[in-house]
Amino acid sequence: MKLLSAADRFLKDTSGFLSSYGLLLLATMIAMGGLAIDVSNAYRMRSYLQVTADAAAHAAIYTRDTGTRAAAVQRALEVVETFLPAQVYGQVITAEDIQFGVWDSASETFTPDPNSKSAVLVNTVQVAERQNSVGTYMLRLIGFDAWDVRRAAVFETYTPTCFREGFVAQNLVDLQSGNTYTNGFCIHSNGRVEVNSNNFFAENTVVSMPDRNDIGLPSSGFDTNDGLQDALRDGAYQIRILNRLAGIIGVLDDPTSAYMPDYITSDLLKILPSRIPDMTDFISGRIHTYTCAGGAALQIPNGTTLKNLVLVTDCPVKFGQGVVLDNVIVATTDTSAKSISAASGVQVGRDDHCAADGGSQLLTMGGIEVPADLKVYGGQLIAMGDITFSANANGIEGASFISGGTISGTSNMTMGFCDGGMERNFETEYFRLAI
Repeated sequence: MKLLSAADRFLKDTSGFLSSYGLLLLATMIAMGGLAIDVSNAYRMRSYLQVTADAAAHAAIYTRDTGTRAAAVQRALEVVETFLPAQVYGQVITAEDIQFGVWDSASETFTPDPNSKSAVLVNTVQVAERQNSVGTYMLRLIGFDAWDVRRAAVFETYTPTCFREGFVAQNLVDLQSGNTYTNGFCIHSNGRVEVNSNNFFAENTVVSMPDRNDIGLPSSGFDTNDGLQDALRDGAYQIRILNRLAGIIGVLDDPTSAYMPDYITSDLLKILPSRIPDMTDFISGRIHTYTCAGGAALQIPNGTTLKNLVLVTDCPVKFGQGVVLDNVIVATTDTSAKSISAASGVQVGRDDHCAADGGSQLLTMGGIEVPADLKVYGGQLIAMGDITFSANANGIEGASFISGGTISGTSNMTMGFCDGGMERNFETEYFRLAI
C-alpha cells in the first residue's frame, strides 16, 4: 500500500466539508433575518405614523369646528407630541404639515383652503431632511442606512342623513299604524324603535338603533310592516345639536349671530306688545321677542301666516289652527312638556315641492306637542324634551325631528326624504376619516 504524503492526505480529506457551506448558509440566514428586522421596523414606524396622523387629523377638525385655525393646529401638534414625542422620534410634524381645505371624495383629491372647516390633511414623516429617518441594522452593511417613511390622513366633516331629514330621538321612537315612509326617510333612536301594524317602508329607508334586535313589533311582526326588515340597521349617534341648543337659542336675539338667517334684514328688535299679538304685530325681516309673566303662553292666532322673521321668547308658544310658518324660526327657552303646542293644521315651512328657501324651524328647551294634520315642508323641530304629534301628519317634502327624549307619532302619517329646501336647518358637523 502506497503511503500518502501529508499534503495528499490534506487534499483528499473530506471530513468537515460542510463547514464552509454552513458558514455561507449562516451568513445568508443572518442577512435575511437582519433584512426582515429592518423591513419590520420600517413597517412598525409606518403604522405608528399612520395612527398618529389619524389622531392628529381628528383632533384638528374637531377643534376647528368651534375654534380658530391656530387652536386646531396647536391641538394636532399636541396629539402628535403625545404619541411620538420629538425627544425620541425627532420632528415628526410641523405646523406646515397641517392643512385645512376641501376634500373631493369622488376624485379623492384635497384642495387647500386655510379658511375651510370641512376637511384637514395631516402629514407625519420620518425623513432624512429632518434627521429622523428610520435607521437600519443589516442593510447599512451594504450602504443603506435609513428608510424615509411618510404617512398622511384626511378627516372630513359630514352630516348624517338622519339629522338632515328624519326622526332622531335619544330615547324612544314610538310609531303607530298605517304610516308610510318613502324615498329614503330615516328613523333613528339611541334607545329603541317601536312600530305597530300596517306601516310601509320604501326601498332605501333606514330604521336604526344600537341593536336592531331591540325593535318593538306587534305579534304580527314584520308581516304587517312591509319593508321594515330590510330597513333595519345597527347604529348610535351622539346627538350633538342638543348640546348646542341652549347656546343657539341664546343668541337668536342678536342680529349679528352666526345663526341668523339672511332673511333678517333689520338690526332692530321688535318687542311684541302682548302675549296674544295681532297678525299686524309681526314684521318681515325683523327679530321678535317677548318675555312672559306667570308662565302664560304666547299665542299665535288662528290663520296667521308668519314670514321671514325670528321669534325668541321664554314663554310656552301656542299656535292657533291653520298657522303657516314660511322662513321662520320660533325658539323658546321654556322647559315645559308643551313648550310649543298647536291646534290642528299647523304648517311648518312653505309648500314648494322641495325648492330652496321657505323652510322653518321650531326650537325649544322643553317639548313639542301637535295634534292632527301637522304639515311639514322643509321644516325642522328640535326639542330637548319629547316631540308628540297625532294623526295625518304630512312630511313628504322634507322633515327633520330631533328629540332629547321620545318621538311619538300616531297613525296615517306620510314622511319622505326631500333632499332639498332644508338648507337652513340647524346642524352640527360629524367627522370621519376620508383616507
